[in-house]
Amino acid sequence: MTGTITHFTGERAPCGRLVDGDRSRDDDLEGLRFDDTTFACGCRRTQHEFHDGSMRMRTVRHDGRVLMDEHSGDHEA
Repeated sequence: MTGTITHFTGERAPCGRLVDGDRSRDDDLEGLRFDDTTFACGCRRTQHEFHDGSMRMRTVRHDGRVLMDEHSGDHEA
C-alpha cells in the first residue's frame, strides 16, 4: 500500500472556516483507496473506496456533528 500525507493551507472546512490541515491518501493500486482530510479546526472528511467498488463518504464537523455519512453498499429494506 502506498501513501502520502500533504499539508494544505486556507481550505474551507465543513464548518465554513478557512483553515489549514492535512490530507492523507493511501492506495493499494488494486482498487482500495483511502482519502482522509483533517482540518485544523477539528473537522474531518473521509472517502474510502473498496475493492468491490463500493464507497464510503463521511463528513464530521469539529463539534462532532455528522454532516454526511453515506455508503454505496447500504441498502434500504
